[in-house]
Amino acid sequence: MIDFLPDKPIYQQIMEKIFGDLLKGNVKPGDRLPSVREYALEFGVNANTMQRVYKELELLHLTETKRGQGTFVTEDMQRLEELREEMKQTLVTTFLNQMESFGFTEEEIIVQLSSRKRGELN
Repeated sequence: MIDFLPDKPIYQQIMEKIFGDLLKGNVKPGDRLPSVREYALEFGVNANTMQRVYKELELLHLTETKRGQGTFVTEDMQRLEELREEMKQTLVTTFLNQMESFGFTEEEIIVQLSSRKRGELN
């Protein structure tokens, strides 16, 4: 089970967890995903929520359902690379928007990120 944030739909949070597993290689191209019921139990959610997650993943061309066999991660490496780039762009944009909303300048953000890269930050 994971702790869900109150300000974002649960199905989106589950999708992001699955995206992370894909990007980190915890789930590999061609892998069979657990059944809707198995995942629902794992995440502690209603099976209808997981069914929506599976539907969204298929619409994004990240999974493919094979009748009688289950749901499988796409083997389309180009699509997985596109997901990686989309997630990177989304996360960076969110980060920058938050920093700018607190009044940090682009220069301050760059200095801070450079310091972290050099190991000067914890």
